[in-house]
Amino acid sequence: MKLVVAVIQDKDSGKLLEALVEHNFKATKLASTGGFLKSGNTTVLVGVEDDKTQQVVSIIKKVCKAREKTVTTMSPIGGAVESYVPYPVEVVIGGATIFVLDVAQFEKA
Repeated sequence: MKLVVAVIQDKDSGKLLEALVEHNFKATKLASTGGFLKSGNTTVLVGVEDDKTQQVVSIIKKVCKAREKTVTTMSPIGGAVESYVPYPVEVVIGGATIFVLDVAQFEKA
């Protein structure tokens, strides 16, 4: 058995959970926060048999696509803030960070 852990954007969580349920996978959704843009993320946990792991990973990749977003640069910490002029930059967001872990023991109570 495997545990698939996927860190995705909040924006993709509803569609991903629908797609997983549609394919008869059960998932647990956890709210989390990203470090780079300090934006809301969702961590999805899916327990799955070994032979179904690639199917779950494929669903995640299909639903959670990367996209570009314009953000304003943050002021430097401890620097000369009065001379700093923020400007917009394009960054890639979205997609998924996926971990597949071996499960030593599984029990349902």
